[in-house]
Amino acid sequence: MTTTPAKRPGAVRSATRSATPGAWVAVALALVLLVGLGVWQLYRLQWKTELIATRESQLALPPVDITGDPGALDPDALGFRRARARGVFLHDREIYLAATRGGKVGFDVITPLRLAGGGTILVDRGWVPAARRDPARRAAGQVAGPVAVEGILRPAGRKRWLTPDNDRARNYWFWRDLAAMAEAAGVEAAPVLLVAGPSPNPGGWPKGRAPRVDLPNNHLGYAVTWFLLAIGLVVVFVVWKRQQAAEDKSADAGDASS
Repeated sequence: MTTTPAKRPGAVRSATRSATPGAWVAVALALVLLVGLGVWQLYRLQWKTELIATRESQLALPPVDITGDPGALDPDALGFRRARARGVFLHDREIYLAATRGGKVGFDVITPLRLAGGGTILVDRGWVPAARRDPARRAAGQVAGPVAVEGILRPAGRKRWLTPDNDRARNYWFWRDLAAMAEAAGVEAAPVLLVAGPSPNPGGWPKGRAPRVDLPNNHLGYAVTWFLLAIGLVVVFVVWKRQQAAEDKSADAGDASS
C-alpha cells in the first residue's frame, strides 16, 4: 500500500500566499468596474436632470400655431413645445402605436391631420383599449369636418434594443418612426408628432392626456448602489486578508514551538 505524505503546514501557507497577488488583481479589477459604473450613473444623472429641466422649460413657453409649411418645423427646437393646429382628420389612414395605460393593453391612435393652411401633421389623438382599435367601436370619436387640436410636439422616437420591429403590414407599431408612419399613411407629414391634450373626444375615445414630463430619474440610486457594492467588496477583502494573516501568524507560532 502506498501513502501520500501530508502537506506540511508551511507548504500550504506558501501556496496560499502565492495566490494573494491574483486575489489583489481580481479585487482591483472588480473595484474599478464598480466605481466606474457608479461614476457613469452620476453622468447619467446630470444628463437626465438637464433633459427634464429642458422639457419643463419648453412646456412653459406659449403654444406654437402650426399654420405654415409643417415640413419646416424643427423637431430639435420644438420638442415638448405646446402647439395648436386646425384641419381635417384623415380617419381612414389611422396608425396604431402599441401602448399601455393603467396596466391595460391598447393603442395610441395616430391620425394624419390635413392642415387648413396646407400640409399634413401626424396627431396622436390619445389611447384606446385593444377592444376599441376598430374605429367602428368608437364611431362617435371619428369627428368629421374642421377641428382644432392642442397638445405638445414630440420628435420621432428611437428603436431600443428590446423593442420589437414595427409591423407595417398589420399596422402594429411599437416605436415612433414618424417617416415610416407617414409613408404607410400615404402622406407627406411634418417631422414632429402633435400629441393631443386631455380635451375629451365625442364618445370618450380616444383619450388624450395632460402634457407632463414623466421621465424617471433613478440614476442617483443606481450610483449609490454601485458605490456601496464597491465599499462592500473592500470591506470583505480587508476582513479576509486579516483573517488570513491571523491564521498564518498562529500557524507560524505553532511551527516555532514544535
